[in-house]
Amino acid sequence: MVRVPGMSVSSHDFSLSPRPAARLSRLGREGEPLLCLDGLMRTPAALIDYAARETRFAPVHGPQGGYPGIRAPAPLDYVEAVVRALDPAVRDAFGLGAVRLGRAECNFSLVTLAPGALLPSQRAPHIDTTDPLQFAFLHYLCGPEQGGTGFYRHRATGFEAITPERAPRYEAARAAEPVPAPGYIRGDTAEFERIAAVDAAFDRLLVYRSRQLHSGLVAGAGSADPRHGRLTANIFLTYRPA
Repeated sequence: MVRVPGMSVSSHDFSLSPRPAARLSRLGREGEPLLCLDGLMRTPAALIDYAARETRFAPVHGPQGGYPGIRAPAPLDYVEAVVRALDPAVRDAFGLGAVRLGRAECNFSLVTLAPGALLPSQRAPHIDTTDPLQFAFLHYLCGPEQGGTGFYRHRATGFEAITPERAPRYEAARAAEPVPAPGYIRGDTAEFERIAAVDAAFDRLLVYRSRQLHSGLVAGAGSADPRHGRLTANIFLTYRPA
């Protein structure tokens, strides 16, 4: 059962296209899957309209960093439609075996922080969790001019994904490295090598394990208006052992 707290059912049409264009690729040396689907929704503009008219965005970053912008809850019927429809493809692409659907969380997100306002943790690639059964569904509701997503390898350790076993070594190595330069990371640095990049495209959805090192390829501070900013819908779906 998918449990999505704090979300309401909407009257909008959030049904999925019967035939989105799907492709599966592999990331870097470790070969983790990356699933990409284009043309996901029948009427993707309905999501933008919902975000603009029926939500209240609020900052989610704080003294320790966090997402560099604002977020608002996404509608339950959208989340349910996406998770139920893509569950078989995710199981197949990632070879999940005997698992069951667990918890799903979803928000609309808009990048709004100026490059000069970023804290050090916001200037480098990050992971969402080390849990191998949590997946990020990143749905672009904006055009390519807003910037896509990059995936990275940490040079000192060679890690592209951070597992519970790798986390202590990775964190120790990062603590010994210089503070990242100001601004959003967009390419290679002395500490990180970009191993893949996916352009933003309207109604494109990516699925990857949340433990992958990644970052938005953001040019600068964006609009807080869902109709004009770097609007994405972000679902975090966790599976549980069967």
